[in-house]
Amino acid sequence: QVQLVESGGGSVQAGGSLRLSCAVSGRALSAYRIGWFRQVPGKEREFVARIPWYAGTPYYADYVKGRFSVSRDNAKNMVYLQMNSLNSEDTAVYYCAAARISISAYEDWGQGTQVTVSS
Repeated sequence: QVQLVESGGGSVQAGGSLRLSCAVSGRALSAYRIGWFRQVPGKEREFVARIPWYAGTPYYADYVKGRFSVSRDNAKNMVYLQMNSLNSEDTAVYYCAAARISISAYEDWGQGTQVTVSS
């Protein structure tokens, strides 16, 4: 099991930036990938980006390509989501989650952090 804690959410004006952090703990983390998701009330949770814990390249949803960047710091057990050029449609609760590389489902989730973008 993996424990995840998000931080860094807040309010920002359109065009601004935020960096979300995900503190990750657990055993055998090299067997996992970490994903970022977001959810707006009344809508389904949607995928944002993912990165393997140990090695490999990130992958992004089309609507964040060129604006968001996911990175990891294995020494600090942290994963980051840098969000630039934010717009009101990026307003959501953002979650980080962990999935074993061998399976597709994300089994462990953080509590979420609110991001609000005002126009």
